[in-house]
Amino acid sequence: MKKALVLSSGGVDSTTCLAMAVSEYGSSNVIALSVIYGQKHSKETEAAKKVADYYHVKFIEIDLTAVFADSNCSLLSHSTEEIPEESYDSQLKKTDGKPVSTYVPFRNGLFLSCAASIALSEGCSEVWYGAHMDDAAGSAYPDCSQAFADAMNTAIWEGSGRQVKLTAPFIASNKAGIVKKGLELGVPYELTWSCYEGGDRPCGKCGTCIDRRKAFEANGVEDPAMALYRD
Repeated sequence: MKKALVLSSGGVDSTTCLAMAVSEYGSSNVIALSVIYGQKHSKETEAAKKVADYYHVKFIEIDLTAVFADSNCSLLSHSTEEIPEESYDSQLKKTDGKPVSTYVPFRNGLFLSCAASIALSEGCSEVWYGAHMDDAAGSAYPDCSQAFADAMNTAIWEGSGRQVKLTAPFIASNKAGIVKKGLELGVPYELTWSCYEGGDRPCGKCGTCIDRRKAFEANGVEDPAMALYRD
């Protein structure tokens, strides 16, 4: 039986990815990898741990904060920038073709490289990550594009001695399609966290909150996580 290592941020995309891997290989053959990178809050990693516990998979956490010490990305705790409270489409109109301010420099490239190394050590033949076309659109997050995933797959395959491959099941899907798949699998979305802010409840205004809301609306269902905060 194959083993898979899944990059898990505790959000909708990676949690659905984890659910798919567990469905295909069984919980004993899946590992969840969560990365601390200096983000402004711990909600992501806390959610990732809850999801891993739910699926009874091995959970590994690594800290790569130092790599981004000189970045002023608005997601990072030391940043002087505010997290934009508008959709990615609106943000991209102001970037002149560059990524949005919440793009952490080559984050997925770094995470996937680390994941490939850990996968080899853990006897995994696949690394999964939940990148999708909505995030790649307009180069908002260029490390979520098909071209990037293809290049990283080649690098991981060749660099691992052709022992590990990259699986990106949603690379040609949008977020609504991911939620549709997750609903079919019974993903516990109430355990997940997507908001870039670390408040008591999701802000509802940042790009990822807006995308998440639209994805559930497109499927005609209420976001189970938001139902927890209903007054």
